[in-house]
Amino acid sequence: MPLVNGLVPSRFLTLTAHLVIVITLFWSRENNVRASLPLQFTQEAYVKQDTEMVVALSVTLGLFAVELAGFLSGVSMFNHLQGLLSLAAHSSASVSLSFFITERWETVTYWYIMAFCSALPAAVEVLLFISVFGLKKKPL
Repeated sequence: MPLVNGLVPSRFLTLTAHLVIVITLFWSRENNVRASLPLQFTQEAYVKQDTEMVVALSVTLGLFAVELAGFLSGVSMFNHLQGLLSLAAHSSASVSLSFFITERWETVTYWYIMAFCSALPAAVEVLLFISVFGLKKKPL
């Protein structure tokens, strides 16, 4: 039981930290968009790159909605495997995105961070949703 008592708040805090950093990235995405472009770029290239960044951030927010829905509904709140996966993914995402903002990494890097740190836990969350509500099975 001590694992559950420490895992649930830790998971919530890392999920919230990751969410705050993504929202901050929405505000400061201009530096990362410019880092993805050559020194001489057109306005169309900037708009295209900025649109790609907005799409990536929007997909991340959608994945947050899925994961928060599963967590707050109780489907995966006390699931040890999902808790550890989510904790590891979101804490590494928080650190990676902090460097992403401060070091002005290219936007292509964000897709990799999103795939491993947001899409993977959300996919497992969806599987838990299907298991609990679709197949009417008790979560692990």
